[in-house]
Amino acid sequence: MNAGKSTSLLQVAHNYEEQGQKVQLYTAAIDDRYGVGQITSRLGPHRQTDVFDKTTNFLEQAPAVACVLVDEAQFLTKEQVVQLHQVAQVRGVPVICYGLRSDFRGEPFPGSAYLLALADDIEEIKNICTCGKKATMNIRVDAEGRRLREGEQVSIGGNESYRQACGRCFYLG
Repeated sequence: MNAGKSTSLLQVAHNYEEQGQKVQLYTAAIDDRYGVGQITSRLGPHRQTDVFDKTTNFLEQAPAVACVLVDEAQFLTKEQVVQLHQVAQVRGVPVICYGLRSDFRGEPFPGSAYLLALADDIEEIKNICTCGKKATMNIRVDAEGRRLREGEQVSIGGNESYRQACGRCFYLG
């Protein structure tokens, strides 16, 4: 949350395209905060993209491109992560995924767990907690700003629904 993942993805897409190369962008169909199929940075840049859901087969969808970029990758299934790994390893197409590691309870998203297991390289985008330490966790809050510790793993919301936190604030906060 608030780390600039979507901004970074849009910048990578721009860099490829500036060199005349085609990229394929995906975002999760479940994320409709800014409209279905929109990768949107809170800084302003946005772009219409293809969407994936649990039925998407990336091996069937991968056209001839220089790079595949996936936003909200925590919503990928295990099978989709394996498919994207095959696109990278067998077809030689770089696949760059952006997403959260864990939910508001500290539980890993299945897609994220498999991405962490199969990725050739992992780059963390840094964010800070309100206390000033490095944020690695997410906290869900209600309309009054009170922390929620139970509920469905997936509840789409933005800055009004979630806060980033360091491990200390996650456990003590």
